[in-house]
Amino acid sequence: MAKKIMVTGGTGYIGSWVVKELLERGHIVKLTVRDKSKEEKYNFLQEIANQSPGELEVYEANLLKFGSYDEAIKDCDTVVHMASPFILDVKDPIEELVKPALEGTENVLASASKAATVKKVILTSSVAAIYGDAKDMQDQGLNEFTEENWNTTSNKDHQPYPYSKTLAERKAWELHDKQEQWFLAVINPSFVMGPSLTKISNSESLKFMSDMLKGKMQVGAPDLVFGVVDVRDVAKAHASAVEMEDVTGRHILSNKSVSVLEMAEAVRIESDKKYKLPKSLSPKWLLYIVGPLFGINSSFVKKNIGYPLRFNNSKSIKNLEIDYRPFNTTMKDMVEQMEENNMIKN
Repeated sequence: MAKKIMVTGGTGYIGSWVVKELLERGHIVKLTVRDKSKEEKYNFLQEIANQSPGELEVYEANLLKFGSYDEAIKDCDTVVHMASPFILDVKDPIEELVKPALEGTENVLASASKAATVKKVILTSSVAAIYGDAKDMQDQGLNEFTEENWNTTSNKDHQPYPYSKTLAERKAWELHDKQEQWFLAVINPSFVMGPSLTKISNSESLKFMSDMLKGKMQVGAPDLVFGVVDVRDVAKAHASAVEMEDVTGRHILSNKSVSVLEMAEAVRIESDKKYKLPKSLSPKWLLYIVGPLFGINSSFVKKNIGYPLRFNNSKSIKNLEIDYRPFNTTMKDMVEQMEENNMIKN
């Protein structure tokens, strides 16, 4: 049965795949955008809708304008809230990250509570709300991170992006616990990779891959480990959370943990060795010196370089029925899409 779903952040790198998945499953998607007149930012989703059994409606709303989601949310039974800035190079973390993430969540969930029809909210959080630095795993005596863990080490000055995601998710749970109208299911993706549906994107994932392909890490990769998940698997997880009535709580999405060097090796294999990719590790002491050139400060180097990182993804496999696609396929498809759309620029 088709659901009416208000989706925030649906034009972004992750969000567009979620919208596509929902449309292809026959749902009615009420997409919110900041400026409806900028049709170039969502036209590609209308084209997808035209070829799908689902329907797309576009509304104007703003994370920081209280009540602006009230119109879009009318008659919806589900809300998928993805809109939240993912920026690593920030000058004012409170204004650029924390305020839109936190106040935006309050704004959207207030509208959900006003609309009596809403029965479920899907929040796109992050593993950044589960841990702040790779060193946390060792400091907490853990073998892996699970949904039980919370980030307690980030703040506005150290790891402001994880800090913003943690505050926003905690606020969502706080608001959830104060009412009985809607259930909350949270998706906590690790580093999202894979092809983009749009050329218009400032995704940090695409920027990271572009930097690697352009040879910025050729002299040596940082000894840094990420949990990685395919953007298409993230979309399926959201759709499963929408459709499965009994899905609630947090869900880590991570296919596997890989180092930057392993990412480079996967790209090398899948792209016929045509890029200047790193073949060795950059020493940690060197990163203290050159890190600032890449937006990496000494505190990040100290707490993340050289540490293992592992996530338990069993809940996503069991509850959301995610069958993670091979990591090399993710890398291959991402590089091919970026090549086709001329997104690797010097």
